[in-house]
Amino acid sequence: MFVTTPGALKKEGVIGMNHRNVVCIARNNPRYLYPRVDNKLITKVLAKDAGIAVPKLIGVVKTQGHVRELEAFLEHDKAFVMKPAKGSGGKGILVITGRDGKDYLKPSGARVTHEEVCKHASSTLSGLFSLGGNNDVAMIEELVDFDPVFDGFSYQGVPDIRIILYKGYPVMAMTRLSTKDSDGKANLHQGAVGLGIDIRTGKSLKAIMHGQPITLHPDTGKEFCDFHVPDWTRFLELASRCYEITELGYLGADIVLDAQKGPLVLELNARPGLAIQMTNGVGMQTRFDAVEPEVEKNRNPEERVAFSQQHFGA
Repeated sequence: MFVTTPGALKKEGVIGMNHRNVVCIARNNPRYLYPRVDNKLITKVLAKDAGIAVPKLIGVVKTQGHVRELEAFLEHDKAFVMKPAKGSGGKGILVITGRDGKDYLKPSGARVTHEEVCKHASSTLSGLFSLGGNNDVAMIEELVDFDPVFDGFSYQGVPDIRIILYKGYPVMAMTRLSTKDSDGKANLHQGAVGLGIDIRTGKSLKAIMHGQPITLHPDTGKEFCDFHVPDWTRFLELASRCYEITELGYLGADIVLDAQKGPLVLELNARPGLAIQMTNGVGMQTRFDAVEPEVEKNRNPEERVAFSQQHFGA
């Protein structure tokens, strides 16, 4: 069993939870800016105004009156995603991929009645899935037509790409791959796989599941060494542009690949986790330190990406 010490980890630039909370978040993310990412509806409006590609917004359920109108409103939408604007950790996200008569169908093929969809919307309004349990609204988005390039790397769910930005510079990336253990959800704590992505090339690095290294997807048998994000620089530039609309110095951008529209920003996070360091095999502080002298140069997103790809390759 490999054993190390806090001092050795610090020397390698590995960031722990206390440092993340006290330094990365508290010093770089002013609280008054949190609504720009904690409220997904505000994020979507800011991104759209800035020309940043996001999934299309179909509608917003704001009142119980809107809930009663859902049947007619969704009549022509066979596939969609309903999510809380202020949700976190993937809670309260309802994915509908098709219809069978009056029933809706989930990715697993399970049926959902219209009454259940309405109940989900009402629960969202009451704050059941929201940060702090505060009243919320239910966003209805167009279902992403996921690119088949990642087929086999995820079980029932589809990979999203998490890119960590430090003061607008991409410093680390990974993809979260759902498994049977994680019930098809891309949540590492529930058993999804975290797979590091090389900032320079978009190719796979290390894969972990339940904190342990693995080389094959446990359910599909796909070899993680074959994972490669196409048009990778475009992902990085899309993520980097999110710094301008949020002004958050420590930011996570989650991006998906649509078969027709290309990379789309799914959501942004002011408190991204630290497991990404394990999947990259390097401490994040080393990359923060490399970025610090560059900040005063006021580079644009493309220039920041070029710097990161030059200095942060595996």
